[in-house]
Amino acid sequence: MTDQFKPYANDADVIRIGDLEIENRVDRVVLTGDVVLTRDKAGLALARELQALVEEVTKALEADKALPEVVEVRQARAVKNPFA
Repeated sequence: MTDQFKPYANDADVIRIGDLEIENRVDRVVLTGDVVLTRDKAGLALARELQALVEEVTKALEADKALPEVVEVRQARAVKNPFA
């Protein structure tokens, strides 16, 4: 899972862990949805995937020597529909 997903590398990658959607951005990683960690082997597998993801995000943040205190998140803006 983490071989294909490099946190903060681009604005395109989206992966899923259960029903949790993880969206890559150059200034943030967005987690939307939910993941149910059942007490069984399937739950363990999902927990390990989630753990690997969090470890990769943490490594990327720790490696950034210019890490700001806070990133300004810009509000979405409406654009004209090019197909209209």
